[in-house]
Amino acid sequence: MAISLSSLTSSFSSLSFSSQISPKSQTLQFSRTTKSSSYPPNLLKTPSLITVASAAATVATPVESEKASLEKLVKSRLPGGFAAQTINGTGRRKCAIARVVLQEGTGKVFINYRDAKEYLQGNPLWLQYIKVPLVTLGYETSYDVFVKAHGGGLSGQAQAISLGIARALLKVSENHRIPLRKEGLLTRDARVVERKKVGLKKARKAPQFSKR
Repeated sequence: MAISLSSLTSSFSSLSFSSQISPKSQTLQFSRTTKSSSYPPNLLKTPSLITVASAAATVATPVESEKASLEKLVKSRLPGGFAAQTINGTGRRKCAIARVVLQEGTGKVFINYRDAKEYLQGNPLWLQYIKVPLVTLGYETSYDVFVKAHGGGLSGQAQAISLGIARALLKVSENHRIPLRKEGLLTRDARVVERKKVGLKKARKAPQFSKR
């Protein structure tokens, strides 16, 4: 099949190429189709989890509200704080330190802005430590006791409170010294845990001896 030269030249001449490029660049625009949400409208209007968590955190529990009311009561009874009171005493036992304030009342005891029975977990021995100085002088229903205690455990704090109450009762009257001294309530118990030694498991406990 032979193609004539004249037909080819005529076909090329019919095509025209523009040598100038348009200065305006054409931009392509794509239309974005948004799908309708499949969630119901009531779920879309629900608050976020952060809002719900913050709202739950602001709601005070009955225990927290009771503690706040007790703290407010103690602060109202002790204007100026513990250091500004006249009938006070400091007791120590092991690593525990207790600052005690006595005021005329009905025999209530507050420790760290909490009721003594709750703070000492209802332990009868620890509660007895606190009552002994007042019972010795017959003041168990005559004074309210306010305590700030820190350090050590609850047993050490209870014994520190006992010494603090005994020392505070001396400021009520110096005549209380003889009965308190007779019961040993004014003696500071200096016993502490013996320190661990090098090469031993505890203060005196040694590892098992092996001859070979």
